[in-house]
Amino acid sequence: MKLILDQYERASGQQVNFGKSSVVFSKAIPQSRSDEILITLDMQEVLSHEKYLGLPTHIGRSKKKGFAPIKDRIAKRIKDWLGKNLSWAGREVLVKAVAQLIPTYAMSVFRLPRNFFQDIPSMIN
Repeated sequence: MKLILDQYERASGQQVNFGKSSVVFSKAIPQSRSDEILITLDMQEVLSHEKYLGLPTHIGRSKKKGFAPIKDRIAKRIKDWLGKNLSWAGREVLVKAVAQLIPTYAMSVFRLPRNFFQDIPSMIN
């Protein structure tokens, strides 16, 4: 793996920042092998799944749980707009624009589950 990354650096002129990079291992990898890889690459292991650019780095089997924070952000924004001194039409336009905008980036990276889109109209209503 290290040789491949070195070859990539030479060919592209880009450098991998190992200080900002991390590795995730499956449960099937023995601890001794993962330790060897971490030492060779001089990287950190991801122990808990974090977010990167606002998206989860690991979804797992339950996509509903993985994308729940996106729904929470939509719900929070909708609640914020309800308290504003705007006409109902103005609120409706803002809420729909925000509700459609927030999941756009996630949709460009992941295929979101169908029930994700079924819940949003009920939140708006």
